[in-house]
Amino acid sequence: MMKTISSLLGLMLLTVFVLGGCASSATSGDNKDVTVLRLGHIQSESDIWNVSSVKFAELVNEKTNGSVKVEIYPSSTLGSDRDLIEGMQIGSVDFSLVAGVMSNFYTPYSILELPYLFDDMDHMKAFLYGEGGKKLQQDMLEATGVRGLEFFIRAPRELTTNKLVEMPADLKGIKIRVPNIEASVEGWEAMGANPTPMNFSEVYSSLQTGVIDAQENPASFITSAKIHEVQDYLIKTDHVYGYVQLLMSDKTYQKLTEAEQKAVEEAAIEARDYQNELVAKADEEALQEMKDAGVEIIEVDKEAFKDLVLPVHKRLADKYGRELYDSIVNTNQ
Repeated sequence: MMKTISSLLGLMLLTVFVLGGCASSATSGDNKDVTVLRLGHIQSESDIWNVSSVKFAELVNEKTNGSVKVEIYPSSTLGSDRDLIEGMQIGSVDFSLVAGVMSNFYTPYSILELPYLFDDMDHMKAFLYGEGGKKLQQDMLEATGVRGLEFFIRAPRELTTNKLVEMPADLKGIKIRVPNIEASVEGWEAMGANPTPMNFSEVYSSLQTGVIDAQENPASFITSAKIHEVQDYLIKTDHVYGYVQLLMSDKTYQKLTEAEQKAVEEAAIEARDYQNELVAKADEEALQEMKDAGVEIIEVDKEAFKDLVLPVHKRLADKYGRELYDSIVNTNQ
């Protein structure tokens, strides 16, 4: 009986091993081994995140001569942002595109969410694509086992309201939806608004019914969600210059050959440039779409808003990393 049980257990283990291998490698028609990797993100198939992911997959295939194939899983098919990051840590997910949620796994990333941290887009690029960004990604890799390949740029976040806002004093009493991010909540409180964390899926109906008065997002997010249909003004606050990070499981990275690793890194840079161009174009088109729909675009003195959030900068820099904060502020453009 014991011999029979041992044989059955051995057969089961062999089956698991074989099936597990089939999930990460395959043999093409010319008998060449192909490594199949999975990239997940939370956005829809029509979103720029997905378009850029497809471009990345095409570049990896081209640069590895077909030895590495990247399959794309949009719309949270592989799980939420948190699921994707945890999957990369254990090696069940190979790549993902993730934004601010990474701060839940490596807290210094919280500093990147501070309103008015970056002076403009050039300032952010100078840091992210310079030595500061490289060091941040290396520190994250050592702390989490997740490798940062590239930072993809997002358009600046803008404020939309049904009340004219020209200076911080005009924010008094305004209920504004914000993501559930410490820097965002504290930043808008400091500017005089009443921030209300809420899922993005609830924003349109909440604006429509008056549960909230305002919200803030990149222009293309605003138009894709039709938020401009229930808001009269877009205030050009440019309060957060954001990013989405192309991440990779280090467990997966270490399984590739040196040539394949180099190919993945080169593909990430080219996909980054491709995505950044798409974002800039989409932002311009979204602003024009809102103008055409009758939304009034308001320019403001950003320094007046920034001055109010500097105490929040100090507190969170002391909490999450003064060295990182200072390196960002002192980055030469």
